[in-house]
Amino acid sequence: MRIGGFQKVSLIDYPGEICSVVFCQGCNFRCPYCHNPELVNPELFAECLPVDSILAFLRNRIGKLDAVTVTGGEPTIQQDLSRFLVCLKELGYLVKIDTNGSLPDVLEHLIDEKLVDYIAMDIKGPLDKYGKTAGVQVIQENIAESVQLILSSGLNHEFRTTVVDTLLTEEDLVSIGGLIAKARRYAIQPFVPTKTLSPHFLNAKSHAMDILEKIKGQLGEKINSVVIRPSN
Repeated sequence: MRIGGFQKVSLIDYPGEICSVVFCQGCNFRCPYCHNPELVNPELFAECLPVDSILAFLRNRIGKLDAVTVTGGEPTIQQDLSRFLVCLKELGYLVKIDTNGSLPDVLEHLIDEKLVDYIAMDIKGPLDKYGKTAGVQVIQENIAESVQLILSSGLNHEFRTTVVDTLLTEEDLVSIGGLIAKARRYAIQPFVPTKTLSPHFLNAKSHAMDILEKIKGQLGEKINSVVIRPSN
């Protein structure tokens, strides 16, 4: 496991639970608006944190923390991910994973082995726009397969989209509802520029809030719960 960051306590990264957050180094996407470039661009990687020290901290917080969220970067590209999640489950923690859904075989394994309790998957846009929004060529079928795995898993889950107005139109956002129909939760995340993988997106913006509210209403016909929340 390449771990590039660790947040000891979070009240927002696992809905309804007090959690720690593990940030994995490395990602197979290059979303230009990504606000964690130090976890994506190898030239910006810091020294990895020791897995043993993180597990020791979590061992000492049993009964005080409820869960661990594993995010990135992209966790599913980590070779030792399953082994790490086994350690978390042995400590009695709920486990949430944040993923881009590009590796459905890995997701299926985690679900089958009961190593995750909550899955949050980023939807970068309509499938035919992934080359632009993800910054790399993406196997569209893998994204669709991951969505179906999550929907049929019975696990708590959410899908979410960071909205940059130059990348996604109103129609694009509404069309996402067809891809994730009957999802438990969908978060529309207005882009907030802070730091970005591509410097060209430092001044990017989201659609106006009234437009997002209208889209939220339209998507609510297909999805159980739709919320609007900041992307970072």
